[in-house]
Amino acid sequence: MDTISLWQLAVLAAASTLVGFSKTAVSGANTISLAVFAAVLPARESTGVLLPILIAGDLLAVRVYRRHAHWPTLLRLFPAVAVGVVAGTLFMLWADDAAVRTSIGAILLFMTGVTLWRRRIAEQEAGEQGTNKEAGAGADSGGEGGTGRTAARGYGVLGGFTTMVANAGGPVMSLYLLSAGFRKLGFLGTSAWFFLIVNVSKVPFSVGLGLIDAHSLLLDACLLLFVLPGAYLGRVCVHRINQKVFDRIVIGATVAGGLQLLLI
Repeated sequence: MDTISLWQLAVLAAASTLVGFSKTAVSGANTISLAVFAAVLPARESTGVLLPILIAGDLLAVRVYRRHAHWPTLLRLFPAVAVGVVAGTLFMLWADDAAVRTSIGAILLFMTGVTLWRRRIAEQEAGEQGTNKEAGAGADSGGEGGTGRTAARGYGVLGGFTTMVANAGGPVMSLYLLSAGFRKLGFLGTSAWFFLIVNVSKVPFSVGLGLIDAHSLLLDACLLLFVLPGAYLGRVCVHRINQKVFDRIVIGATVAGGLQLLLI
């Protein structure tokens, strides 16, 4: 890994703060962080640097939202995610930086389009029936909404693939949880446990691929402290964010991150 300048370190520190904020407030905002890391560092190496920072954010998020996870959803997703992680590992054996950026950016934009389409159809059906969508009005611990097992498998494989390739599983799983009707606390609690388990399981794969080494861990040691203030800020702000605004921020951040990866 080449020596980075002071301003690049400052940009990475800001992105690390955003990681903390995304873990405790707006999960989709994390795509901006991964895009920043991929812009400042070589795309493949950036994934190894970012992973320990994400795990630190996951630990903070689990501490705050551990009681709000919906475990049936998690157990349904994990087998498909494992398939995606293996596929992502194989992809990383030959992919260069350009392939990593292009593939992840395209997947994020595609999944955003699919989710917007699904939400529009659901709203039209709810309007025809003259009733509110019950999945979005349930308890904060979450639910499956109109998303069936086939959708869970599809999102799970894509989530596993993107999280292995570029730590970009957050947007995919955010879109899945939104389409399943999760509200803020259920969304954040389920995401927190999901990514803590998945990201820790990725460490041996990343070490084996040479993405995590002594140099990357040294940079992590400089950046980890910046995750904490971001997590605190997110914890303070989360209850002040309107549900509709929350959904729009997640989708908007996903689109922004996808476009950044394609344009880098």
